[in-house]
Formats: sequence, structure tokens, C-alpha cells
Amino acid sequence: MDLSLGLTIGAIVVLLAMSAFFSGSETALTAASRARIHQHEKQGSKRAATAARLMQSREELIGALLVGNNLVNISASALATSALIRLFGETAVVYATFIMTALVLIFSEVLPKTLAILRPEGFALTVAPVVRVFVTLFAPVTLTVQHIVRLLLRLFGVRADSELVQSAREEIRGAVDLQHAEGGLHKADRDRLGALLDLADLDVSDVMIHRTRMRMLNADDPPGTIVAEALASPYTRMPLWKDSTDNIVGVLHAKDLLRAVQAAGGQMDRVNVPAIAKPPWFVPDTTGLQDQLNAFLKRKTHFALVVDEYGEVMGLVTLEDIIEEIIGEIEDEYDVEVEGVTLEPDGSVLVDGSVTIRDLNRALDWSLPDDEATTAAGLVIHEAQMIPDVNQAFTFHGIRFEVTERERNRITRIKLSKVEDEEE
Repeated sequence: MDLSLGLTIGAIVVLLAMSAFFSGSETALTAASRARIHQHEKQGSKRAATAARLMQSREELIGALLVGNNLVNISASALATSALIRLFGETAVVYATFIMTALVLIFSEVLPKTLAILRPEGFALTVAPVVRVFVTLFAPVTLTVQHIVRLLLRLFGVRADSELVQSAREEIRGAVDLQHAEGGLHKADRDRLGALLDLADLDVSDVMIHRTRMRMLNADDPPGTIVAEALASPYTRMPLWKDSTDNIVGVLHAKDLLRAVQAAGGQMDRVNVPAIAKPPWFVPDTTGLQDQLNAFLKRKTHFALVVDEYGEVMGLVTLEDIIEEIIGEIEDEYDVEVEGVTLEPDGSVLVDGSVTIRDLNRALDWSLPDDEATTAAGLVIHEAQMIPDVNQAFTFHGIRFEVTERERNRITRIKLSKVEDEEE
């Protein structure tokens, strides 16, 4: 083996090693978790800070690595072809093609990318300082290539600048759904994380207790009657109305009522109920759930009445309602169980019309839309574009909705069944 052939083989080995470096770096820096890299950066790691900056400018990173990878691969193939032609003649082109394809595929692509995907964060932190040098070195070439590519894309009506970038919430939601699909996350945990992400998209009208289900006290009733009703209620706070249920004059707390009864020596007639009631707090039905949660925490109160644009009371919302939207139902020994969803032996589901679509989706792991309607009855009316009669049925979103009970213009009971289940 002469000196020139030895140098050529050595150069090919070095170029294959560089190709492996570029391939592994590309995989590691694109597959590494930005959250974990950020944690390392917060702990003072300079390598993590470098990796984070590279991952932030992903287009320049990928461009530089691709330029470097193609440069060394083509150079290695050219050297190998030249060396083999000197040894075997023109037919060596075929040999060089197969040999270099095998070497590049095994040692410069599959092997480094497998190592990078197994330990992406560690690999990324190791190669980040060197990769930054190549990104800086190849920056003029990378920018030129990107400019040419964008011009070519515009010829076909594609604007790279207008492509939507996935938001952080959507990225987290996708990761949560993927973990659940792969069995790494329980449904309850997925629902809690998903509900926390949905909080910013919901209004108080989506989780409020409707006025038809509110338990209220009449300020004109005798104190003894009010005390008895408050004791019979599972709630500690109740709206107090006067003359009309639309005229809410205060919110009565059971503990304040108990203190007043004690101060009066147990003589109910001496208790001035309106005087111990707290002023009502009214919030618009369009208030965002995240804003309402912050307002509850700021005001250090747990209860608000929801009104529409005309000032009419639509319902009430509590801090517990918002927390339940995140973690699910919170029940204590005083809660009254309300049957809203009942599973039937034939596989169908009986649902109260007032059950919210979100609760229904959670209970049955369905995905009915809640953009245009909040409750099951509202969804039926919206989709049917009418108020259905009893026993009238509709099929939409893969579910058969059959109205089983109706009070005047209000749907009170619906039977649901999956279409595919019926076909089977």
C-alpha cells in the first residue's frame, strides 16, 4: 500500500466520522427535550445554554448540519471512487457506490442516530459547543441556501414564513395525548392535564351552575325557616333573594348564620338574616375561567353570581367549580349525588339534558364538540336546528341522540348510543 492510498483511506475514515457527528448531532438536537435542556440551563450549565440557543434557531441549525453532512459524504465518496479507480479501473465506480453506501448507512447514519435517539439530552449537551462553531462557519452558505429554497417555494405558491408554528400549549397537549395512547399516562391524569390547558379557553358560563339548579333562600321567610333550609342544604353559601328570585340581595354563609343564632341565644326570631348576608358579587358570563380563578384568589372569596349582557342572573360559579374543572368532581360527606349520567344494560347512556358536554366527554371518554353548546340538550337543539319532540332521534358525531323526556320547551332526558355499537 503506497503512501497516497493510505492517506486517502485515512481521509475517508475522518470524513465518515465527521458525517456520523453531523448525523448524530442533528438527531440529538431535534429530539432532545427543550424542557430538560432548560432545566440544565437554569442550573448553570453553559453547554445547556448553547444547546438551547441552537434549538431555538432550528432552521439555521438544520441547514448548517445538512451542509456539513452532505459536504463530507460527497467528499468521502469522491475519494473512495478515485482510489478504487486507480486500483481496479473504471469498473470500480460500481464497487465504490456499494461500499460507500454501506459504510455511510451503517457508520454515519444508523449508528450515530441510534445512539443520539437513546440519549438525546446527553448527546446534545456534548456536541453543542462544536456544533455552534459549524453553525457560525456555515452561516453564509446556510442563509444563501435558505433564500434559494424560499424563492423556489414561492414559485409554487408556498410561503415558508406563513407556516403556523405549534404553540406551547398544543405541543404539551400533543405530548399528553401521545403518552396516554401509549399507555404511559392514565386517563384521569390526561383529563386533569388537558383541563388545565383548556382553562384559558373557557368562560364562567361553561362551568356555572344554571339558575334552574340554584338553591336560594327567601329573605322574607321567617328566620327559623331560613335556618332550617340552610341546614338542609349541602352548600355553605346560598344566594338570598327578596320579592323576586331575580332580585338577589346577598349571599348567606352558613357559618355566619350559625354565629348569629348563637349570639341570639338560640332565639330564631332575633336573628336578622339580611344583616348578616354578604353583598353579592356579580360577574359577566363572558369572564374567562383563568381570570375568574385569579379574581377569586385576589378577593379571597369563593362565590360569584353570573349575569348576562342585560344584567339578568344566569347562574353562579364557585372556586370549587373551577377546581373541579381541573381535577374532577370533589365530593364530601354533605354532597348530594345527582344522577346525571346512567349507563344502561344495553350499552346506551341516559343523560340529563343539563349535563355539560365536557362532563359527558370526561365520563364516557368521548369527544363531542362544545363550541356551540354547553349542555347535552343544547347540543341536540343546535344540531337539529329545532326543539325535538319526545322519541325523536338524531344521529351526529357518531352518536345517536333520542329525546326521552321533555318539559315544555326544555329537553330533560336524552338517550345516547354509539352508532357503531348499534351496527355491531
